[in-house]
Amino acid sequence: MVFRRRTPLNLLQRLRVLVLPPGGWGRAFRYLRHRASRLPDEPHRIARGIACGVFASFTPLFGLHFFLAVFLAWVARGNVIAALIGTAAGNPLTFPFIAVLSIDLGHMILDTKAYGVPMSQIMTAFGQAGDELFRNIRAIFGAEEMRWDRLERFFRGVFLPYFVGGLGPGLLAALVSYWLSLPALNGYHKLRAARREARLRKQAAKALHRDEGESK
Repeated sequence: MVFRRRTPLNLLQRLRVLVLPPGGWGRAFRYLRHRASRLPDEPHRIARGIACGVFASFTPLFGLHFFLAVFLAWVARGNVIAALIGTAAGNPLTFPFIAVLSIDLGHMILDTKAYGVPMSQIMTAFGQAGDELFRNIRAIFGAEEMRWDRLERFFRGVFLPYFVGGLGPGLLAALVSYWLSLPALNGYHKLRAARREARLRKQAAKALHRDEGESK
């Protein structure tokens, strides 16, 4: 297959690439910024798509951020590819900060601190909730007993506070990303248009000079 690695990565290498991309996160973000600036669409639609992706990354819907970003971009008439790029705002470096901020804020809003889960156990709670949900689905077709205690604790202590608390910071981050990306995209598109116009003028001047030389 074209573009397949000659030497496949093992599990440890894959985890390392997930946490630390080749060249570092700075290079990864520069590459994403370059890709976003070269999308064939209007700057305001690209900026709107980026904002939708950033907002989606502040939700606890892990595994569904891409789908949520695409849906939000479709509703907001933003660029879908830019929305996918915008979800890079949620990554292994930022997720811990997003989770702590969102859950703490959510508990304050909902007054559900009593159901809180220690921050060190948040990812474990996600895993346990997913495992219990899978077991309950399997119990429908088997003899196992359905249990909801872990899911109830997860919903009250993690998911609902995360979701409610992430709305404000997510909206703020989306607006900031829109305000920052729109002028940058406008400037890049104007620069690219000016370069294209200068290139066309140069080609036209060369063609005129060549025609004048042939007519003599």
